[in-house]
Amino acid sequence: MSSREFNILRESLDLVILKALTAGPLHGYAIAEWIENATGDVLYVDEGTLYPALHRLARRKLVAAEWGISDNNRRAKYYKLTPAGRARLKQQEPAWHEFVGALSRALTTPAPEKT
Repeated sequence: MSSREFNILRESLDLVILKALTAGPLHGYAIAEWIENATGDVLYVDEGTLYPALHRLARRKLVAAEWGISDNNRRAKYYKLTPAGRARLKQQEPAWHEFVGALSRALTTPAPEKT
């Protein structure tokens, strides 16, 4: 997989995580669960992918983290969207909609016939 492909996948995951946090703070498991539900169980994000993404977003100050107590009385790290993260989502979301639309059009357009 090329670095360009990796960046597309990583940036799309980052964007979906930022979207998950728009309603308020969530712990990692709840973020992964939201992604699965929001995509109709098409996307599954395992811990080995999710937590590095959350740490990357925290380093970039797009999310902030703090410890709290989960619904089942366990200690959990909660992530929340920062103003910079909200701005990033607002900036990138239209471009991703355009990208997905263009990709969908390309995949449904018949390939040119050989001449």
